[in-house]
Amino acid sequence: MAERLNKDSFQEKVLNALGLAIADFYSDSCIPCKKLSPILADLDEKYPDVYIGKVNIVYEQELIEEYSVMSSPVLIFFKNGEEVDRITGAVSKHKIEEAIEKNK
Repeated sequence: MAERLNKDSFQEKVLNALGLAIADFYSDSCIPCKKLSPILADLDEKYPDVYIGKVNIVYEQELIEEYSVMSSPVLIFFKNGEEVDRITGAVSKHKIEEAIEKNK
């Protein structure tokens, strides 16, 4: 299961990660975010070499502003600390897998 990140752990776990890391910007009250959660849990198991972390947009305003997150859910893909892709809204597992494969 993806761990919840704050500003400090985001730096350590996402920006300092070697390889691909995905930050899931979500809200507890967001229905599409809740639907995405089990998909990300499945992908976390399927891709052990890809780090997946969650950023709650209610509590992490600095990160929201820094990455221009305007809604949730938003998945931001980072490779070696640099943003390489972004998916906004609830999407299928297949679409996320395509983005993982493209950015690995």
